This record gives sequence, structure tokens and C-alpha cells, in this order.
Amino acid sequence: MSSPETKYVVVTPVRDEEAYLPFTIESMAKQSVRPAEWIIVDDGSKDRTGEIIDEAARQHSWIRRCNRTDRGFRKPGAGIIEAFYAGYNALSCHDWEYLAKLDGDLSFAPTYFEEILSRFQKDPKLGIAGGMLFHVTDGQRELETCPTFHVRGGAKIFRWACWEAIRGLWVGYGSDTIDEVQANMLGWKTMSFADLLMQHHRFTGATYGKWGALVKDGKGDYASGYHPLFLVAKCIRRLPKKPVVMGSAGLMYGYLISYLQRLPRVEPQLRKYIRREQLARLTGRPSIWK
Repeated sequence: MSSPETKYVVVTPVRDEEAYLPFTIESMAKQSVRPAEWIIVDDGSKDRTGEIIDEAARQHSWIRRCNRTDRGFRKPGAGIIEAFYAGYNALSCHDWEYLAKLDGDLSFAPTYFEEILSRFQKDPKLGIAGGMLFHVTDGQRELETCPTFHVRGGAKIFRWACWEAIRGLWVGYGSDTIDEVQANMLGWKTMSFADLLMQHHRFTGATYGKWGALVKDGKGDYASGYHPLFLVAKCIRRLPKKPVVMGSAGLMYGYLISYLQRLPRVEPQLRKYIRREQLARLTGRPSIWK
């Protein structure tokens, strides 16, 4: 198990999360190993989110609120990363060993952080890790599946040395993939642990609508440097999933519109690495896409 002296900090960007943030606060308050500091960034909320953060901060000295001016709209891709950095820059604890980027719509077991920090301590090459997310539909638990190397953006924990090596987060579409691919390129391991579950109270991408979330994912694939053949394979595999056909169309549209608009994408070296790994996966060779 993780030592109580293990120093970790948490940053949580939230916007209009009054319905779900109390679940996350309750989960954090019950942790067997608490963070040195937890910054909750109110990214221009118009509901009671700010009041909920303030009440939590009154009860727990390790919780602090960071405010951002309401920009008037959600900013896909860059918005949540900009909000995260507002919280990161507000941290007063600078000698942390681990940094968690945590969404404000999750709940998890009291031993969650203790368990996952122990995984880091057992494996010095583990650079980014997190639990697997699930949501409940009609009383049934459904896992949000993803490649083993991928850790959901709202459940990521970074080892300090890995964070320094990747030079922080990409500010834009695809940030949830770019950081871990870069970490793997530099020799780190990244992993989601299927035995450490976190309940996701909101469906992934729900804030943007189904079409908007798919287009956003397609833009992220472009920014990450996805190989066109891998994207086509991804779209074909997705065809039978709901929304049938339209889901694949949304991914392809997001990728193509990004190409036409020449949106920012990762540097050539990382793009070359990610495409090599994707072609390896398509041809049945070892790859981070397992």
C-alpha cells in the first residue's frame, strides 16, 4: 500500500457541476490517503458549483477554490486544459510526487488513491495511470472501454518525473491521448487499471452532445497525428455502434475539417511514432494499441 507520507496534489476543472461535484468531494474526503492539496477550478459556472466548492473548502483545509471568468461558452479541446492550468499554477504545494487531473463528476472507493499510488511505487517506469470508468444504465454497470495504455483524461495521475519529461499537457484537441503517447515514446508506461473502478455520473462527451463529442474526437485524432489508415479502420469498426453510421461520420468529419483548417497538431517526431504504433497494430505486430 501507499505510504501516508506520499505527497500528491489534485486539480479539478469544473463548469456547472452542481449535480455531480458533491459525489467527487465526498469520495475525496473519505480517501485513506488524502492529497496535500486539492484545487477545484470554477470555470465560470452559472449554477451552485461555486457555493459547493466554498462549503467543501470550509470543511477541509486542503481544498481550495480557483476562479476563472465565464467566457460565455464551452471551449472544446483547449478549454478544460486552460482551466486545469489555472488550478495547477495556483498550487502552493510544489514538492509533490504525483499530480492528479480529476473530473468533478466521478465517485470512487475510499482506498482508490492509496491503491493506485502503490502501483506507482511498485513500478518506477509507470508514468501515467488511472482507474477504469463505468456508468450505470438501467441498473446495469457498463465499462467505458479503451486501449490499456490509455487513461481517461479526467482520471489521470502523473508521476513528477514523467510530467517533467513530457513537458506538461498539450493545450488543444487530443490532449488526453498526446500526453500518454509521448510518455510511451520516451520510455514510460501508461496504464488504466481494470480493478480500480470509478463511477462516471455523466456519459463521456455528454456536455457536447453525441455529434459534437464525435466531431471533437475526430479533431483530437487529427491533432494527435493519427495515420489515415488507422482512422479509416477506427471508423469501420465503429459503424455498427450507436449512433449507427453517424458516429463514424462524425469522427471522419472532425478529422477532415481539422485537416482543411490546418489546425495545430503534434510535432513530426511524435506524429511519426504514433503512426508507426498504429501501423503495427493494423498489421498484427506488438503495439501500445493492444
